[in-house]
Formats: sequence, C-alpha cells, structure tokens
Amino acid sequence: MPGTKFATPDPYEYLAGFNSYHETEAIKGALPEGQNSPQKPAYGLYAEKLSGTAFTAPRAENKQSWLYRILPSVKHSNFAPLDDGTYHTRLKTETETLHHIPNQLRWDPFDFDETVDWVHGLHLVAGAGDPTMKSGLGVLLYAAGKSMGNEAFYSADGDFLIVPQHGVLDIQTELGKLIVRPNEIAVIPRGVKYRVTLPAGPVRGYICELYQGHFQLPELGPIGSNGLANPRDFQCPVASFDDEPEPKEYRIISKFNNSLFVATQDHTPFDVVAWHGNYYPFKYDLGRFNTIGTISFDHPDPSIFTVLTGPSAVPGTAIADFVIFPPRWLVAEDTFRPPYFHRNCMSEFMGLISGDYDAKVGGGFQPGGASLHNVMSAHGPDETSFEKASNAELKPQKVGEGSLAFMFESSLMLGVSEWGLKTCKKVQENYNAESWGGFKRHFKNPKNSN
Repeated sequence: MPGTKFATPDPYEYLAGFNSYHETEAIKGALPEGQNSPQKPAYGLYAEKLSGTAFTAPRAENKQSWLYRILPSVKHSNFAPLDDGTYHTRLKTETETLHHIPNQLRWDPFDFDETVDWVHGLHLVAGAGDPTMKSGLGVLLYAAGKSMGNEAFYSADGDFLIVPQHGVLDIQTELGKLIVRPNEIAVIPRGVKYRVTLPAGPVRGYICELYQGHFQLPELGPIGSNGLANPRDFQCPVASFDDEPEPKEYRIISKFNNSLFVATQDHTPFDVVAWHGNYYPFKYDLGRFNTIGTISFDHPDPSIFTVLTGPSAVPGTAIADFVIFPPRWLVAEDTFRPPYFHRNCMSEFMGLISGDYDAKVGGGFQPGGASLHNVMSAHGPDETSFEKASNAELKPQKVGEGSLAFMFESSLMLGVSEWGLKTCKKVQENYNAESWGGFKRHFKNPKNSN
C-alpha cells in the first residue's frame, strides 16, 4: 500500500479529502440541522463562525467553518505583549532586519533546543512581504524540547505549513487532534488555535507561513485528473473536546504582525463539541505523493513535484510552492539526469528531511539543514555530482531511497533574517567555492583544431 511506514502509531481518527466540506460531532445531536445559528444550540453550546476568507469571496474560494463550543472564544482578557524576557520582540526584530543578498546560502543542520516549547522555538529564517497587507510569506525553523501546557497558540499572520524533520508533533487544535511525523506535513490555517505536545522527545523542522491566501492543490493541466497529491489522501480531524466544568487558567498566545501577544481566560480553548465547514487544519503523508516524470528524455522542471501551492494574482506564479523530491525512478535516455544548472526568477529555499539529496553529495547538505538560492542566483549540481552523472551508465535507476528533500519556492525575493544569517552560526561560508569552484573548462573549439 502506498504511504510511509511510521514508527510512531497514530491514535486519532480523521476525515478524508482536500478542501472538502465536512461535518463532525463528538456528541450526537450537537450539530444543528438545516441552519447554522439556532436561537438555542443543543446542549447549551455557543455557535461561532470561523472565517478564512471575506464573506463575499467567490463561492469556489470561500472558506469558513461553524463551531459549536462550550464557551465562546471572545471570553478572555486583553492581549498584551508576551513578556518572556526579550522574546516578544524577537520575531518582529527578525522581520525588520532582513538582508537581501544574491549569494547562494547553505546552512548546517540547525540546533535542537530542548529548553523551549513550540512557541518559543520558532525562528524566522527568511521572508518577504508584510502580514499586515496579507502579502508574501515567512520561512521559519522550529526546534523545541518541551510540550506546551495550559495554553494555545494561533497566528493571525498566515497559514502554517509545517514540515517535520525530527520528532513527533501531537497537535491538539480547536477542531480536533493530529499526529504529525517526519514524512508528513500539516497545515494549520490562520486563526486556528492549537497546542503542541511532544510524545517522542525533541523536535525540529521547517515552516512556510503563507501571509496571502491559502494553500491549494496545483492544477494538473495535461497530466489529467489524477497524479501528484491526490485529494483523498489529505486528512482532517474529527471533533474532539475537553470538558472542564471548573475554571482553569489558560494562556492564549497570538502571533500578530510577527510579534507575540498573550491573553488569559478561565476555560479551555479546546471545547468545540461539533463543527462543519471547509476551513480546518489537515495533514498529508508525503509517501502517498504520486511522482510524475519523463519516460523519454530531458529532465522535467521541478514544478512536477509540487504538493501544494499558494498562488498569486498572476496565473501560474506562486507566492509559495511546496515541492518535494521523493524516491523515484529515472529512465531518461541521453539525458543529464540530476537537476540542470539554473538561474531562476523564483527564490528556492530547500530543506532535507532524511537521506542524501541526489544533486548534492559530500555531506554539505544534511538533514535538518537548508539552502537558499535567491532570485536569479545561479545554482545546480556540485562538481562531484556533475562528474558522476555525466559519466553514468544510462539505465533505469531508482534514486532517493531513504531520502526526502523539499523546497519552498516563491516568486518573491527572500530576505534573510539576522538570526538566519549570523545569530544561528550555521551558514556555510565556503558553500559556493566547495560546490562549484572546481569546475574546469572542457570546451574544445573546432576552429582551433588545426
């Protein structure tokens, strides 16, 4: 059966389908019939609408869910800056000090941090745009070793596309629970509250936060009606709630314009007994991706590996594409098979979840590390990969066994944060020279043959 075999079992149930309209209730009869906001919802619940788009967005793009909860979300104190030392200003500062440089960048594996929880383990690595204008994206690293306690986190800035590299995330959201492991991804939409616990110890991974719109499946065009990520393989949670009759203090942490704020409330935020709609968190097993490739000649563009896309107003041009390079067969005849040398009007941020990437050998690109080839920055296979591929016997070959690399590709020029460029101390200063400095001239000018 296609899919990834996980060491950690998944104890939760899910509903299947991407962008499907779902309804789920943890107690039978909690969902109203034939209307959304009855005068008196069943069981004394409160009806609350969660909107992911403007009310007047076209029907095909409109995202909303109706939640039926024990107490309304509005019952909390005023928000104030999160006063954890200087942490409440760090994300904002990282955004304001972006460095826009044309150099190719590569990072050693980012450090684990077992002293912090999910919220305090977030670091902005690169980004472009402005969440206040709902434009652009942010690329973040997370590294944490502690579970969150009586608190919930949400981002008002954008949708979190979470790519685990190490460790297991047990994510309790308002709408239900998700287990997310390496080789899986999760998307938590803007505004959805959640808590992350760590059942298997420290975690590390990557996040693409989409400030603009929402992630969707790419168009398939001439591929047809099936292939790449199929809608049926996406999973969203069933309704699950905590019932705490006695008051208990919870903290609600908001990421708002890349600053963190906190409020308190005397009741659990995870009290949604039932919900219906098409705005919800979801996860996807990358092992179910149906890879498409050439069966004749030439290396196809990496767009054929797109799992999810965050489109811009320009057709075919993404604010963020999420692209993977999974195990696959190469059969192209008379073809240089690794990715070709390239200069791109898009920015390419790559990470490695496991194994070795076939276009970079020698240990410089490692799981938990990353690279950035910004707008029009030349890149391609390193010298060793080039020589090996140029002289390889061209027979059917399975590449990437035990490996999974990914890319956040954006039409925007990405600035690198002070943390990503200097503070984390992971930038490989000799990346360019070590990868491409040894290329030699092979050109033989026929005019000089005599």
